[in-house]
Amino acid sequence: MPQRLGVFGGTFDPPHRGHLAVAVAARGQLGLDRVLLVVANDPWKKSPGREITPAADRLAMAQALIRGDDGQPITGLEVSDAEIRRGGPSYTVTTLRELREANPGAELYLIIGRDLVDDFGSWHESTEIERLATIVVVDRPGYVSDAKRGWKLLVVPPVDVSSTELRDRLRDGRDVSAHMTQAVVDEIHQRGLYGVGASA
Repeated sequence: MPQRLGVFGGTFDPPHRGHLAVAVAARGQLGLDRVLLVVANDPWKKSPGREITPAADRLAMAQALIRGDDGQPITGLEVSDAEIRRGGPSYTVTTLRELREANPGAELYLIIGRDLVDDFGSWHESTEIERLATIVVVDRPGYVSDAKRGWKLLVVPPVDVSSTELRDRLRDGRDVSAHMTQAVVDEIHQRGLYGVGASA
């Protein structure tokens, strides 16, 4: 049986329970051997519009996320720093090519949010992305676009939160515990991110 590998890329600025729910659901519903949370180095579609937290900090937060609430690694979830090590703008097609080369014969499943479906054609080498991986669309509230023919749908219980909202909450000193694991919150405090004072 070929290895079935999920690829879940993102800025993860910060990562939250919604990201975790997607990764866990993908592994279970699609029967994946591993799900890689691929932390973008320079998310070229976002970086012109706002300041992005340094990649090393976002990587550390993603690594904290997959430790779960009990501090133990969540089976089948891994964090990849491939795009950070590569440097420059983060292109999904390049990441998929590298994964295919490193994992000969593996079946790749690219997990994207439903909010990205309509814009998918503008992705760098989007046709090649579809050749390299099966596209898996996360069913999210508020978006009604049908997944393209041949794309899979991943049904995830809605988590009504966004990284943008969490950044605002953190800056304002509001509670984020319902939407973020304690390990990620601890990492934010230790690094002094989002206007949160670094711990002594």
